[in-house]
Parts: sequence; C-alpha cells; structure tokens
Amino acid sequence: MKKAIDIISTAVMVVVIVFAFLLAGVRLFGLTPYTVITGSMEPQYPVGSIIYIKKVSPGELKVNDSITYVVNGSIVVTHRIVEIIPDEDNPTVVRYRTKGDANNDADGTPVDFNSILGKPIFHIPVIGYVAYFVQHPPGSYVTVCALVLILALSFLPGLILGDKSADGEQSEEDAQQAEALVEELKSVRQALKQKQEELNEASFTDSDEKPTESNN
Repeated sequence: MKKAIDIISTAVMVVVIVFAFLLAGVRLFGLTPYTVITGSMEPQYPVGSIIYIKKVSPGELKVNDSITYVVNGSIVVTHRIVEIIPDEDNPTVVRYRTKGDANNDADGTPVDFNSILGKPIFHIPVIGYVAYFVQHPPGSYVTVCALVLILALSFLPGLILGDKSADGEQSEEDAQQAEALVEELKSVRQALKQKQEELNEASFTDSDEKPTESNN
C-alpha cells in the first residue's frame, strides 16, 4: 500500500513541477503565459490554449504577425496585424490595425506599440483550462489540499503499517524515513504557497468576450 502511495505521490509531484514551470518557470526565459478564453483567434489559438509571448521591438513586427496587447488599461487581447499605420506627423510612432482570425471585421481602434505586450512564440492546447482552475478559488484551494493530502498519505502508512522491531518500537529505518517525509511535506507546502503566489500573477488573454479580459 505504501509503495503504491509513494508512486502516486511522486507522479503527482512531477506533474505539479512541470505544470508550475509551464505557468511560472518560463518567465526565466523571457516568456509570459496567457490563457485563451474565447475563440476570435481560432483555429490558430483554440479556446483553452496557453500562449507564450515574448517582447518585441517595432521593427520586428510585420503584417500577419499575431500580437498580444492591452486595451483600456486592463483588457488583454491577442489578434493579428492586418495593417501597419505610420503616424503622418511623427514617423517614430507606429500603430497597428488588428483583426481576430475568426472575426469578420478588423478592430475599430488601431493598437499603439506601447500597448503591445509581445508576440506569441508558441502555444499549448487545452492546459489553459487547468491553469484557470488552479489559479482561481475554489480550484486553487482544492489543488493545494489534494497535494498536501497525497503527501501526508505517503508517510502515514509507514507509521501505521511499518514493521516493528522486537521491543515493539518502530524500526530505525522507518523512523528516519518518516522524519524525512515530514520535512519534505513542510518544504513542499512552502513551495506550493510560493508557487500559488507566482501563479496568481499570471495573466489571462482572450479575444472577444469577457469584459475584463478581452475586446470586441
């Protein structure tokens, strides 16, 4: 029983580490993850995908590039450039006409370069649904509690079912293992708390529906 729980807990921790890297660790490489929550850029970026954007300079952008930008100070949008509009009075100022791939019409307001967060580099389908769940209550609470429970179960069987020495005391090996697992649980709980704080900073992108995360 203990062996099975150990295998499950190890597998879960591997998944958690990989997932945490996909949401937070990629920032070390200059990438920022955003979750697509509507379909204006389908089929390029399906709903539920996570896209990873990287900052770019104005000279790197061209027509047909996808860009992620901010509208009205808080709404994050990913659409495609359909026209580059130089400013007639100031040639150093550039604006971009954008359009969602699935939308019939181009967006009404051009995008100023200062509003652009970056350019999508790649995307991963589906896992955006999971990201949204673990980043927002009650999903975040359920996730942390489930991980703590699995870690607790990984050492409880050793305390309850472990072999006893001749004098009725727990064997030294079991005691050391239990102590090590308790320390691991403490460190993992601290790591989970830190990761939760990092995940809460991750933004969510959209293309055309939710008023706090998209544009029309």
